[in-house]
Amino acid sequence: MEKNQYSIFETELRVRPDDIDMFHHVHNSKYFDYVLAARYEQMDKFYNMSMESFLESGFGWVVRTAYVDYKRPLIMGDLIRIRTGILTINEKGCRVQFEIENVRTRKIAADGWFDYVMIDTNTGKGCKVNETMITAYSI
Repeated sequence: MEKNQYSIFETELRVRPDDIDMFHHVHNSKYFDYVLAARYEQMDKFYNMSMESFLESGFGWVVRTAYVDYKRPLIMGDLIRIRTGILTINEKGCRVQFEIENVRTRKIAADGWFDYVMIDTNTGKGCKVNETMITAYSI
């Protein structure tokens, strides 16, 4: 994975029974949920900009592209550590990289990235990320 020049933040979650698929491990779609839950917490805790206040300002982040590399399965009850950080950010959007570590095994279960674009929530159309926002996210 590309080297990150911005801060990496961590969030811990536990795998829940409703995350498990018929093969008795976490369903692939839940990995996206874990990253999104981590970013939700991290926006408030580390960027001092909760998702609610960001939306109130009239803007929102929408996933344009997502990539995940599944490496090892997670099972019910596993404690996971989700590390995320902005890899690149500019007026067109940002790329957020992530890795999900199984705390018990200390091995990476999945990693990848999301490309986000910013939208104006009043119109639903894409808009430019302004310099103030770029600065706020570039920690």
